[in-house]
Amino acid sequence: MSTNRPNQRMSDIEPSRLAQLNQGTAEAATLTECLAVNFALLMRSVVPEAAEDAFATMQEAAGEGITRRMSLAARLILQYRGMAAVETLQHHPSDTVRGWACFMIGEDEGHSLSERLCMIRALADDHHFGVREWAWLAVRPHFADSLHSAVEQLASWTAEPSERLRRFACEAIRPRGVWCKHLKPLRQQPEIALPVLEPLRADPAPYVQDSVGNWLNDASKDQPDWVQDLCARWSIESSAPATARICKCALRTINRIR
Repeated sequence: MSTNRPNQRMSDIEPSRLAQLNQGTAEAATLTECLAVNFALLMRSVVPEAAEDAFATMQEAAGEGITRRMSLAARLILQYRGMAAVETLQHHPSDTVRGWACFMIGEDEGHSLSERLCMIRALADDHHFGVREWAWLAVRPHFADSLHSAVEQLASWTAEPSERLRRFACEAIRPRGVWCKHLKPLRQQPEIALPVLEPLRADPAPYVQDSVGNWLNDASKDQPDWVQDLCARWSIESSAPATARICKCALRTINRIR
């Protein structure tokens, strides 16, 4: 997540605004607001039928990282609502609750990779920046388990009209993704992801360009020669300004350490 207001602190959030976030009646406007949400209070509002020990468990985890808390919330809701709740929660006014729906899709057992991608699609295309991040973070562990299949299926997303879905295809399999475990096979063999990267090399959307550039910058930290060769080829084959922008982003670490 990157959306934020310069120098905003949690103490800057008005009590009335924080109450709205904790009641699930408003979306977070910034990363700081996302991090300020009290999951236990929000869960009590969204899943009031849950037992008191569920709220207590959520409150005890308040000091954990937010990704772990998102996963925990999803598991707790699954206990009381099951997967049937995803349909309702993915339309909830709260971006955090829609994020919980993402993690429910990731946490629930018994789904194939293609089924998870189908279920996460609408959330990957959500209008809120935070939900879109939770979408790929929630299902990424399953990509690691079936990497070649994931790349094959995500390659079809690169032709989607929505730049959010095209960006998801790339961001979800970054070798050194933010707030998640690295995908070691892609650190060692980044060429595995070419079916996703190649169609996006001249994508018109800066949102997608940034993701592709960051993907290659990740790869450059382990396979710099491969990234340099790829960018050299792309620069020859494509004169689009988008390609030049992607390659500049991709090579920033390599150029900095020269």
